[in-house]
Amino acid sequence: MTNPILENSPLPLGLPDWGAITPSDIIPALDEAIAVQREAWEKIATNPEPPTIENTIDALEDSGRLLNRAASIAYTFTSSIGGPQYESIEAEVEQKLTAHFNAYYLDKRIYRRIKALDVSHAPEYVRTWVDDELKHFRLSGIELSDEDAHTLMSLDSQIAAAQVEFNHRVIKAMSDNALVIADVSELEGAAPAQLHQWKQSDGTFRVPLENYTMQAALAQLANPQTRRKLLAASLRRGFGDHESSDTRSLVLQIVRLRAQRAQLLGFSSHAELVAQREAAGSSQAIMDLLTKVADRAMAAVTKQKSTLEAMAAADGVDFEVADWPYYQEKLRAQIGLDNDALAPYFELNATVENGVFFAANRLYGLTFHERTDLAGYVPRMRTWEVRDESGTTIALFQADYVTREGKSGGAWMDEVQMGSERDGTLPIIHNNMNFPEPKNGEPLLLTWDNVTTLFHEFGHALHGILGRTYYRSQAGTSVPRDVVEMPSQLNEIWASHPEVIAHYARHYQTGEPLPQHLIDAIVASQHIGQAYDTAELVASMLLDQAWHRLAPEDVPDDVEAFERETLARFGIDFVPPRYRSTYFAHTFGGGYDAGYYSYMWADVLVGELEEWWHAQDRDSDGGFRREVGQEYAEKLLSRGSTRPFMTSFKAVVGHEPSADAMIRLRGLAD
Repeated sequence: MTNPILENSPLPLGLPDWGAITPSDIIPALDEAIAVQREAWEKIATNPEPPTIENTIDALEDSGRLLNRAASIAYTFTSSIGGPQYESIEAEVEQKLTAHFNAYYLDKRIYRRIKALDVSHAPEYVRTWVDDELKHFRLSGIELSDEDAHTLMSLDSQIAAAQVEFNHRVIKAMSDNALVIADVSELEGAAPAQLHQWKQSDGTFRVPLENYTMQAALAQLANPQTRRKLLAASLRRGFGDHESSDTRSLVLQIVRLRAQRAQLLGFSSHAELVAQREAAGSSQAIMDLLTKVADRAMAAVTKQKSTLEAMAAADGVDFEVADWPYYQEKLRAQIGLDNDALAPYFELNATVENGVFFAANRLYGLTFHERTDLAGYVPRMRTWEVRDESGTTIALFQADYVTREGKSGGAWMDEVQMGSERDGTLPIIHNNMNFPEPKNGEPLLLTWDNVTTLFHEFGHALHGILGRTYYRSQAGTSVPRDVVEMPSQLNEIWASHPEVIAHYARHYQTGEPLPQHLIDAIVASQHIGQAYDTAELVASMLLDQAWHRLAPEDVPDDVEAFERETLARFGIDFVPPRYRSTYFAHTFGGGYDAGYYSYMWADVLVGELEEWWHAQDRDSDGGFRREVGQEYAEKLLSRGSTRPFMTSFKAVVGHEPSADAMIRLRGLAD
């Protein structure tokens, strides 16, 4: 029997035939792909000929083609479809890949071949490949004794299993802790369409939870007691109210295992180990940045809090943190910003095609051509063929915008297939969101935050679409983790650019453009909420660092007490973290462990780039021109990891990054 994951797809660009793939195909395909790569590694390791670029680097790159396809397809199904049928598959995939790559990075034979390569006269991308790979080997334990290497593999296996279980419980906690309301009067302020979505067959109303702490519904709910109930339900996730979604023991287990791993590798902490492989360089540099921003943010929060307290007092409400979004929305309304008034102008399809794609066309010359003949893994998924200015196809872009049971929370981009000159492949890129599915064929209308999310995730997509590299391993988002968020956060600036917003913000029924007073309100409100948003974000970043700066013997036994003491130490009160430890999937689910600061570091880079972009202004266009986008794409975005990131960054901006521009742009300057 053939396995559709292993077969070369006949579809354009090698797009997986999603409909032909079943859960039972995933593990056999992964096993076969792993075996193929292991065999190739053995041939490279035992090759009697002196190492060359062709018989070592090229051969190593070639060895991973099949596994790259199998692993990316597995990730797509486990994250985007999810649910019970994929939970055991996800755990097995994680274990197999962890063991597989441990075997590679602990193989001294391959390490010696790479180290012996003479690349002094090779192209820069080859020299960078060698430098990065040798560093990865060293940070992965290549210099350990055989006994310690065995211990490392055991630790990695335990960490992988615990991370998968943590993610499953976090998803379940969103369901377990959903707020159930019996009396509809308690939901005053919610839109009729929202009430319709929340209503259950027994007549109650079930308010689902989003993956972060402060729930979007808090901004609409007029009843302060309901707001408090909703925030309390969100904050209690994973703290033992429901045994099946209690994550406290997993948090402590993961922290301890990571600390032991770092110690084994010769580092004082997991945070220091992680910092060594990222652009920021050291854990202390990260802490210096975060504490500086935390101080500025909390000072700004204190000032804004007094304004909101006065507004609440006028309503007879004793102000609490659950009231912040509601009165912040009122503050926005005072300058004319009204989400209910905005929503009809932000229909999903128009925002994507006339906003997100329009900006990409103007800046990078891209055009998007829908391919209704190319199906996704769910019926609502859409597919576009991406072409450059010459009309040449350069990528496929697929988007899955709506939420459903089992799907991972939040929003993300993934590269189903990376573009690579050596592989002869073009990028296949996905964006995933969790917008609520409209009822009865109604249009999907967005909030302003949703619009920003669309532009953000498409910034990630551009990183993959515009990548131009010879090796697959250097393509697209294969850059230091604390750089990954830079293109996405930068792309957000175009959502409110006058020419862009005028192009997509039109009433879905009448076609009338968004009134100028609402556009002015959006622009005027840019700094409203920035202090709070920054404070809740930096609170989570400091928690992430604090957990991962611990030595094994210092790991506490009380998650809640450690959180409370950590936030108090850094002067963060009143504002809860964007993610509490028990539902902090970015760090305890893997991927951003000791690296959640990346969003702030990326903001530092974005601050510099945004000021550079605006310095290219001509006729008040804010640099919104093809030649400016082309310079950014050619010198930085398309480069992947073909050269040190800071080389690419300085090629555009001209100097090292400083936090000052970010502080100015967030409205946190004195």
